[in-house]
Amino acid sequence: MDALELARWQFGITTVYHFFFVPITIGLSFVVALMQTLWIRTRHEDWLRLSKFFGKLFTINFALGLVTGIVQEFQFGMNWSDYSRFVGDIFGAPLAIEALLAFFLESTFLGLWLFGWGRIPEALHNAAIWLVHIGTLLSAYFILAANSFMQNPVGYRNNPETGRAELVDFWAVLTNPVQLVTFPHVATAAYATGAGLVVAVAVWHLWRKKFPADEGMYRKGARLGAWIMLVASLGVVVTGDVQGKIMTDVQPMKMAAAEALYDTEDSCASFSILTIGTPDGEHEKFAITVPCVLSFLATGDVDGKVEGINQLQEEYAKVYGGSGDPLLEVRDYRPNIMVTYWSFRYMMGAGALGMLAAAAVLWGTRGGRSLTSRWWYPAALAALFGPLLGNSFGWIFTEMGRQPWVVFGLMNTEDGVSPGVGAAEVLTSMVVFTLLYGALAVIEVKLMLRYASAGAEHADAGKAQRMTADDEPHVFAY
Repeated sequence: MDALELARWQFGITTVYHFFFVPITIGLSFVVALMQTLWIRTRHEDWLRLSKFFGKLFTINFALGLVTGIVQEFQFGMNWSDYSRFVGDIFGAPLAIEALLAFFLESTFLGLWLFGWGRIPEALHNAAIWLVHIGTLLSAYFILAANSFMQNPVGYRNNPETGRAELVDFWAVLTNPVQLVTFPHVATAAYATGAGLVVAVAVWHLWRKKFPADEGMYRKGARLGAWIMLVASLGVVVTGDVQGKIMTDVQPMKMAAAEALYDTEDSCASFSILTIGTPDGEHEKFAITVPCVLSFLATGDVDGKVEGINQLQEEYAKVYGGSGDPLLEVRDYRPNIMVTYWSFRYMMGAGALGMLAAAAVLWGTRGGRSLTSRWWYPAALAALFGPLLGNSFGWIFTEMGRQPWVVFGLMNTEDGVSPGVGAAEVLTSMVVFTLLYGALAVIEVKLMLRYASAGAEHADAGKAQRMTADDEPHVFAY
């Protein structure tokens, strides 16, 4: 593989790995803040114990997410310097605000929350974890604003003298139509993922019955998490439907690739659940389809027209020009159809699996019932990995479906790679990062399993409420 392919693999590996932590961080910060609020309102010790228990798991995940996120920014200068030079004027503002505002908001108030038990008034202490959650949402918003520019460039002008895209309307970047639908879609998916972790851990404890006295507490946690999962998942469905229509407007090739639709359907385009075709993917041999669903997903009308890959390829060739390679007649503007087709379906299937697990948990725990069947263990895994993998497949579809563009309509991916970096250098850094991430994965899993299996510690509600004397030493909460 050449430097371009290796750089793409490296960015893909590190991005997907990092995004395992992001939705858990956003969603779990919300659940922990809600649990602490419930304790303050009800004074029921179970909510205090749950908030501290899942707060510990949140802290572990936050730390690992921070470490893996730093590597992302390194790659802009290492492997994608031409891309960074081209979009630096636009990317600089949202990424700087994300670091200076959102990240410092998260880290500062997380420290106050961790060390503040009994040292600051409980209302302010509870506000601290809510501010952490708000910080995670702001961080996501500004990063998504930068990514949405790559999907649908707005608020810029091309400077022919410098060869750069220059920012002229920052508000347009922040209110990009793609951004306005992507942010709620990502946020609701994150809520479902964080709540899925809560459901998985709580159901695991209910199923193995190691702490019989705490069964009622874990049932509360499981039911709260399951309700959040269901409500958030409905939000994912609604925002995903809107996002599909925006995507059809700004990136029609991506929608066509999601269905592997090679020729335009003038009305009632079908959505295939499963397709078997020729090796090149252009001809269908067998398919299980649902009539008119693709038309509705793309246009909001069951009789809507959906353009095909072949027709869009011809249109793109006219609008954006040839390949620049004399051996090729035109540039290939099609993404990897197999990846887009299946990642789109895996995304929806994994999300549906999580919803099913949440509904099953609510049904199984109704009326104080116990979880005794051996099937509750895989149900706990489905609650965790359903939304988590759904997030990952969604991002794979989003980024792979944009190819061959790194900034749609403005810069091809091959033009964004660093010209002075060779394949050996990229391979070396990719191996180092992959080994490092592998080590971090072992640490993350061991820490999460260790503290999750230990269960919620007994908390002194009186100590949590009282103010510590000024001359008492500061002690880490955990």
